[in-house]
Amino acid sequence: MLPQQTIDKLLNLVVDKPDEVLQHLQSAPQLANQQDRHGYSLLHAAASYNHPHVIDQLLSDYNVSPNLVDEDGETALYSVETVDMARLLVEQHNLDTNHRNDEGQTAAEKFEAEGDFPEIAAYLSSLVPGGAAASILSQTGNPSAEQAGAGTVAPGEATNGAVPPPPLPHGMSLELGTMAESEMGEAPDPEFRRRIEELAARPDFESEETQRELRELVQDALGGMAGESNVRQRTS
Repeated sequence: MLPQQTIDKLLNLVVDKPDEVLQHLQSAPQLANQQDRHGYSLLHAAASYNHPHVIDQLLSDYNVSPNLVDEDGETALYSVETVDMARLLVEQHNLDTNHRNDEGQTAAEKFEAEGDFPEIAAYLSSLVPGGAAASILSQTGNPSAEQAGAGTVAPGEATNGAVPPPPLPHGMSLELGTMAESEMGEAPDPEFRRRIEELAARPDFESEETQRELRELVQDALGGMAGESNVRQRTS
């Protein structure tokens, strides 16, 4: 017979003995929904330690609320450390990507602010309509990029002569950051901006051919930026 467990003991077991946790839940199913004094739950722990089979059973077999929050108002989505786990929670279990914690941050915004898992931040940001799109032209100095990302410019509508930025091609993400003015180097290439705007204005923008052209254009631009960065590092 398994010894009687508490939520604190099960949370410790989740780290490297997730199957034991599931065994204990069979005899004490009420623990599936319990939280410790900080609001931390088995769902948060399983997301953090990347145990998808525990996540699946908690949500499917024990009816744990997918949007259960801890003392900071954060769901399990804020605890993930891999893109695969983020995808599982969002795409299979419908966790709310628009949920905001007690500091007013979505999970995407918190990951972006902390900078520990940029690939997770990029994935979550890509789920926001216009979120990834605005990043392309914002790096080229387009004044309408921020408005487009915020949804204040309708698709196809021109602002000050500029076309709102298109969404990134499928399978591509773009990470944004900040830098000191002294690190910015030369002004954005106006030709790159012109080509982006030209593609965005095309009526066949969603076609495979136009998406391929956009993907190649962005890859060329990012490759050039990386090359310039390497040169600066070697000569400094």
